[in-house]
Amino acid sequence: MPGGVGLIMGSIQTDYKFPMTWPDRVTVYHKLRPLPADPATINLDVIILSELHQRPAARCVESLVVYDYQLGRKAAMPSFMRDVFEETLRLQDTAKREYGRRVQSLLKRVRRLEKESWDRENAKEDMGSTSI
Repeated sequence: MPGGVGLIMGSIQTDYKFPMTWPDRVTVYHKLRPLPADPATINLDVIILSELHQRPAARCVESLVVYDYQLGRKAAMPSFMRDVFEETLRLQDTAKREYGRRVQSLLKRVRRLEKESWDRENAKEDMGSTSI
């Protein structure tokens, strides 16, 4: 049994998107939500991806609680832990902005290619051959 202060699962809500079967495998991503006013709770958004189907198999919201295992009850979040979570939130925000810029850049490049190829005034659509 763990000793001292740590995290324990308080609750989890799961929204299943489709049934998975073996031999499918999953990849699980967690994203920290902004820290709530309650100094003993941490909430995470979770997405579970099917590797076989290349799409979300489930979405979850996890609520973790800071717990004192020696006293057997909820505890206040230690300052070092809060600092780490705040840094994680900062890094998430930085990554979101950076990758958002990259996506916008790719979308602009795709649109430019579309205009240069088939979105021209004299462009003709090729429906392919219908002969068998």
